[in-house]
Amino acid sequence: METTSALDALVHAEFSPATTFLNTASNSLLPARAVTALHEAALLRAEGRPLTPLYEDVEACRAAYARLAGVPVTRVALGASVAAHTGLIAASLPAGAEVITAEDDFTSVLNAFHVRGDLKVRTVPLERIAESVRPGTALVAVSAVQSADGRIADLTALREAARAHGARTYVDYSQAAGWLPMDAAADDFGASVSFKWLLGPHGAAFLVVPEDFGGLTPLLAGWVAGERPWDSTYGPVTEYARSARRFDLTPALFTFAGLRRSLELIEEAGVATVHAHDVALADRFRAGLARLGHEPVPAPGSAIVSVPGLGSRQPELSEAGIEVSDRAGNLRAAFHLYNTAADVDRLLDVLAG
Repeated sequence: METTSALDALVHAEFSPATTFLNTASNSLLPARAVTALHEAALLRAEGRPLTPLYEDVEACRAAYARLAGVPVTRVALGASVAAHTGLIAASLPAGAEVITAEDDFTSVLNAFHVRGDLKVRTVPLERIAESVRPGTALVAVSAVQSADGRIADLTALREAARAHGARTYVDYSQAAGWLPMDAAADDFGASVSFKWLLGPHGAAFLVVPEDFGGLTPLLAGWVAGERPWDSTYGPVTEYARSARRFDLTPALFTFAGLRRSLELIEEAGVATVHAHDVALADRFRAGLARLGHEPVPAPGSAIVSVPGLGSRQPELSEAGIEVSDRAGNLRAAFHLYNTAADVDRLLDVLAG
């Protein structure tokens, strides 16, 4: 875990934003080490050299995410998007199965269940999701942190309710992984993209599955899902990997080359340190909003702050060099390790003006 001074030095060495960037909930800045790795990976292709080192990056990313998620590496599969992972889970459910989702959750977490057409999808307010689990519920799917407004799901209560009724849980950690400590071992399924608080490029996503694979079938798998991938390049796969790797999709090699370095940075900084830093800045912003007479969506302890009625100011803020998001009329600011108190105060100053 980094000290404050060490974290400052790490950030100074890795990031050089040209703006006041407060939009990690959309995508993060890339650290310098990831940019270098992406360039080096591209040169391998450009110069016709073997790509073997890039496959080593893939496995290093799998192991790093397993450590961050708190699960054995054998439970981690690699893909390209949360939407694809959700589709795999949706395809495993029997017709008529009940799936509970949260109102206005991110589309990638829930759309595949609706597409099936033969599932009973029940949508409830986030705050009521645990109490809504009942006998016959097959799966509860929810984001750990809501993309739109930063509200944090009560995963402890959800897991207890699911266990009590024999339901499985599926948690999307895309807006949490990297700043919010994870206990993905307590979930049946978990997923995350690479390009938010994990600081990686687009094009990679992680899927955590149960030790017994949770009834999933490797519908999307290709040759990389074989127990011996290089012996599975022609014809149907005859022996799938004995681990979650059986659900892998062919990896975007450049992405994983950069992501490996990004994950190393997160581990160097320490999630606990990043959490304290990010939440302190979010709380500073909340306090400043109160002084200005604005009330954000209640999301205590979150690194994301959403302010009703201020979304229309996003273009003006962007012109001033401050990057935030407009989500359904709400101004959404999201804080990460490369942000400072000065960034928060600059945003507040422009909003006050």
